[in-house]
Amino acid sequence: MPAGWRMARVAASVALFAWLAACSVEPTYKAPDAAVPAAYKEAQPTANDPHDVGSWATAQPADDAHRGQWWTVFGDATLNQLEDQALAANQDLKAAAARVQQARAVTQAARASWFPSLDAGFSPTYERPSPASQYLPQDTHVPTQTLWRAQASASYEADLFGRVSSNVNAARADAQQSEALFRSVQLALQADVAQNYFQLRQFDSDVDLYRRTVTLREDALKLVDRRFKEGDISELDVAQARNELASARADAVGVARQRAASEHSLAILLGEAPADFTFPETPLAPVLVRVPAGLPSTLLERRPDIAAAERAMAAANARVGLAKSAFFPKLDITGAFGYESASLGDLFMWSSRAFLLGPLAGTALTVPLFDGGRRKANLAQARGKYDEDVAQYRQQVLVAFREVEDNLSDLHLLDDQIREQGDAVTASQRSAHLSRTQYDEGEVSYLNVIDSERSVLVAQLQASHLQGSQAVATVNLIRALGGGWGDAKPADGAPPPAPLAAR
Repeated sequence: MPAGWRMARVAASVALFAWLAACSVEPTYKAPDAAVPAAYKEAQPTANDPHDVGSWATAQPADDAHRGQWWTVFGDATLNQLEDQALAANQDLKAAAARVQQARAVTQAARASWFPSLDAGFSPTYERPSPASQYLPQDTHVPTQTLWRAQASASYEADLFGRVSSNVNAARADAQQSEALFRSVQLALQADVAQNYFQLRQFDSDVDLYRRTVTLREDALKLVDRRFKEGDISELDVAQARNELASARADAVGVARQRAASEHSLAILLGEAPADFTFPETPLAPVLVRVPAGLPSTLLERRPDIAAAERAMAAANARVGLAKSAFFPKLDITGAFGYESASLGDLFMWSSRAFLLGPLAGTALTVPLFDGGRRKANLAQARGKYDEDVAQYRQQVLVAFREVEDNLSDLHLLDDQIREQGDAVTASQRSAHLSRTQYDEGEVSYLNVIDSERSVLVAQLQASHLQGSQAVATVNLIRALGGGWGDAKPADGAPPPAPLAAR
């Protein structure tokens, strides 16, 4: 055959393989649409524009945007220190980072299929070949021999119909999903530290409140006991005063128990053993951070959990293409070159060279004919997984909307509730003062004093809990939005708490 014809056939074969490689059967991926409301239902109009309740912008993926240190808007040096420590030492975050490394390694392994695999080996073989393998008569004696081999081999799978590319696309999407999940773990850790910190300080407020209540009850018991000794009142009033003092002390111990558990939880978030961590008592101050009402949709798109759900869809879509490619021919190219010799001294002589490449052993073009429906079932499974991921993505978007709405309503309703609760505290304190005065004048029994003082304690505890709920709701809203934003209004004039102490 003329050399020109051989070159033409080689060129035609290469062009054919290139065309087949470009014919990927992977479906074109497009993120499905999700129902997006025109505005937040619970967003409150701003002072500058009563009609501005937060409109949505065109969707632009921004899950990898830098969110910054959003917790600094609280103006709390201790919280800043805790967040930095948690990001450096939390074990769950380190485990998530390790999962990202694993996913990236899987992607790198998948990309390796784009390149040929090369191997080299050296081995002696003691063999007695059959006469037929040597093209000799059946009764011919073939002596045993030692055959020395030193060869290099290569193997390569042609990317026909996008088989290799689809696998790489799936692995890449899995790695991106892992990275988004890492950011989700990171955001959850930051929010958990802030929430636990504010809850711990709320317990400190309760502890301080019970401490002052116990002091007041002790003073009241002394006063009642003196009046009893003077004969002004009966022993019943003394017993009631002692009961109230014991109840206040018991409740104080209960709050201390809750505070200890909260302190232990914070230590774990910081990557420390509870025995090595001590948080100084710091009553909670009102959180003055206000989230702006005009919240664009891009903030929701920055949520890492939504990004992870979207990447899961992309991976499932690529695996649909991988399942489809199983219906088409597969081309594996292999070859070997080296030396074979009956003696080690002659192994690397040029006359001992040998190679293997050809349709019998080197090149394998396989065409699937029948497998009992296995490929069809695999394709149906891949399509079902994609449909599942689409539904989960849309559900995750709906959950994100609900979480934002919940926290928006919490914040503006908590403002009203805190204001009303402040009035309730003032009224209960006035009622307790009047009851005490009337008791001193003999107009009411000591039971009236007890009821009014209980009302003061309950009102003050409720006010403390509302302040803690407001701080936690603020953190939850930031978390629901996927992190920080540029329009947060930090607290003005609030003194920072004492620095963190550890032993």
